[in-house]
Amino acid sequence: MTSTRDTTLQADIGKMKLEADGTFKRAAASFRNCIERDGEFAAERDRYHLYVSYACPWATRTLITRKLKGLEDIIRAFSSRQIPVILFISFTCSPFSAVTAVSPHMGESGWPFANVDAFPGADPDPLYGARYVKDLYFKADPNYGGRFTVPVLWDKKKHTIVNNESSEIIRIFNTAFNHLLPPEKAVVDVYPEQHRKEIDEINEWVYDTVNNGVYKAGFAGSQEAYEKAVYPLFESLNRLEKMLTGKDYLVGDTLTEADIRLFVTLIRFDPVYVGHFKCNLRTIRNGYPAIHTWLRKLYWNNDAFKSTTNFQHIKVHYYWSQTKVNPTRIVAVGPTPDIEPL
Repeated sequence: MTSTRDTTLQADIGKMKLEADGTFKRAAASFRNCIERDGEFAAERDRYHLYVSYACPWATRTLITRKLKGLEDIIRAFSSRQIPVILFISFTCSPFSAVTAVSPHMGESGWPFANVDAFPGADPDPLYGARYVKDLYFKADPNYGGRFTVPVLWDKKKHTIVNNESSEIIRIFNTAFNHLLPPEKAVVDVYPEQHRKEIDEINEWVYDTVNNGVYKAGFAGSQEAYEKAVYPLFESLNRLEKMLTGKDYLVGDTLTEADIRLFVTLIRFDPVYVGHFKCNLRTIRNGYPAIHTWLRKLYWNNDAFKSTTNFQHIKVHYYWSQTKVNPTRIVAVGPTPDIEPL
């Protein structure tokens, strides 16, 4: 199923091009459809499939939201290191039949499935036997010219990608399937109407300076570009520290998508971004007590966060795949522990 055309520049993050001044600019997602009850992509049982990487913060957003909303039926398995890996089977009550996780070894052909790289916790593609995520993109659009990113929300009926923008997928999950869910899950709302303005305002600057800010610092091709990213990153962390002092959540007294979007970056901060991306003015565990408490409470007290966090996939992916930053592919062993107890 793999395409024979040269897709190296689309797939290999080691050959990623920067702007003329050395700054990293993230390309926009290409597939932006929505699932609606009576739309072209209707909210139906057992119609959609989610492709993810446990290493990828954008993909993990969707896993957390899916778990919070009860959109999965779970069987637990364990890798050789006894790290929880989520496997999914289809029951009549579940709108989704499965989630498929790729290997963290993202090489010159992009994200591989387990039939190419049998990394613990990675899965083969159960729908088409694809070798790489790029094969799915070409199945959806043979002329596709963008990057082969995850998450991918796939329509099994139309055999195409519905959406590959994580911020939109989590909002699809938040509401699109409510009529198929039991009442206690249907009422879960991570984007409540009364808080949307504040959530949107926080998301905007957190995305620019924190979620994407760590990448702008880590992928910078010049000292100037690096410093333009790293100082605003820590200014925003200082701002977040004040916001979270004495609080369990960013907005009001409830868990929202603002917490989800921030968590997936900060759970990776000390294990990866401090060293690998040179975001080393301070660590979360030693420099931000309120953020550190917030992070640990979400991880240890809410299984939607803990069960979708796989530190082995996270560390191996960044240190092994991003050869522009780490050409030796040596994976750092610290910090120990990956996350501290409460």
